[in-house]
Amino acid sequence: MASREVRYEDPWYDALASGWGEPDGTGTPARAVPAPRGESDAAALRARDVYLEVQRSEAFQEVRGRYRRFVVPAGAAFLVWYVAYVVTATTAPGLMARPVVGAVNVGMLAGIGQFLSTFLLTWGYARHARLRRDRIALELRWNTQELTRGARGGAS
Repeated sequence: MASREVRYEDPWYDALASGWGEPDGTGTPARAVPAPRGESDAAALRARDVYLEVQRSEAFQEVRGRYRRFVVPAGAAFLVWYVAYVVTATTAPGLMARPVVGAVNVGMLAGIGQFLSTFLLTWGYARHARLRRDRIALELRWNTQELTRGARGGAS
């Protein structure tokens, strides 16, 4: 039973589901849940090691780096723009009420700008992912699946 204990170094650790390992009504713990696909603990351990190896790989770090180099500045810029809009709307209602063309005022244009910037950010993220990350991530995924299949002895 010691081999079925939860390993905290597992990056995908999640709390046990209700009923697993709890008493079964007779005072003894319920049977342990079998491994998926009838894998042995050794095969599961080897598959876990493959994922940890991939996570440490240069290709994975490159994909994560490219993701962060886009998301962090874009997210920060969008957050600053949003907070500026909200703060301006609450602290300077006279500025936001200033007419631009007819019944359209600065506040309406800034609100529409919020929607447009959301769509622009979404488009930019999708384009960045397609041009800078998707191909590498797909190759990494296929390599990981091949390594995992090999670690499990061809069963997947």
